[in-house]
Amino acid sequence: MTDNARPGRPARPARPVVLGQNQYGKAENRVVKITRDGGTHHIKDLNVSVALSGDMEEVHYSGSNANVLPTDTTKNTVYAFAKEHGIESAEQFGIHLARHFVTSQEPIRTARIRIEEYSWERIETSDANSEFTGADEAKHSFVRKGQETRVSQITYDGSSWEVVSGLKDLVVMNSTNSEFWGYVKDRYTTLPEAYDRILATQVSARWRFNWSADDQQMPNWEKSYDQVRKHMLQAFAETYSLSLQQSLYQMGSRIIDNRSEIDEVRFSLPNKHHFLVDLKPFGLENDNEVYFAADRPYGLIEATVLRDGVEPRIPVDLTNL
Repeated sequence: MTDNARPGRPARPARPVVLGQNQYGKAENRVVKITRDGGTHHIKDLNVSVALSGDMEEVHYSGSNANVLPTDTTKNTVYAFAKEHGIESAEQFGIHLARHFVTSQEPIRTARIRIEEYSWERIETSDANSEFTGADEAKHSFVRKGQETRVSQITYDGSSWEVVSGLKDLVVMNSTNSEFWGYVKDRYTTLPEAYDRILATQVSARWRFNWSADDQQMPNWEKSYDQVRKHMLQAFAETYSLSLQQSLYQMGSRIIDNRSEIDEVRFSLPNKHHFLVDLKPFGLENDNEVYFAADRPYGLIEATVLRDGVEPRIPVDLTNL
């Protein structure tokens, strides 16, 4: 029997096989927090994933769980913290969780918290029913917003923070003020040049804050999200676009120019193609009125926009964030 083998446990693998990066945690903890302000209620609806890493070699080599905080405990912590700390914002809630795991468990060196937030809005009541509710909106009834999902990732290693926020599935469209021409043509090119086209995309974006230490002033996470979204949409609407790449850069630069707390923005923009339908067989002219909305294949435009002098840190592949 080798020195590192015990009855009932496999021997630690001999080198040169070594353990690389590893992490564990509880994924997709759905937590809904209702804050009751008298008869008016407020909802925060989150999907929280916890990933912990640190001194975890032995559990992989021998199966010893001496340094392992059960993933069920991390789940319970999410729900307990929703009560103890409330949910002011997804970012603030993630900061509370990450700090707790790193500072309360010595073997844990880094905590990464990923959060998706699902937004709700109040249902406006009809004039006919307002006499029964006593208000123009129902204070405890909501409808799920059907636009984007807000996302955030908070990483803490005991000394420094990295906060990356963003959104996905925000579908936007310009019905004009977009062209596409002057591109490279070879013998396989069949696409006609367009001087008035629909430009539509489903925005996936992540932005990294330059807040990284407790002694720095923390951003106002809710206000920052609302402002970033506003500048992004305004740039998309106000850019006379000759390419989706141009629109992407304008969206990113508008954010960097207007939000000093953000140093980097990463976009993934599928081009949701709209093709004019040929109506000539029916004796009809199609003057940029009737389109076929194709769902695939699609062009995919991706890029990072940075503050000058800043090194990129957001992963190129947003599916990993």
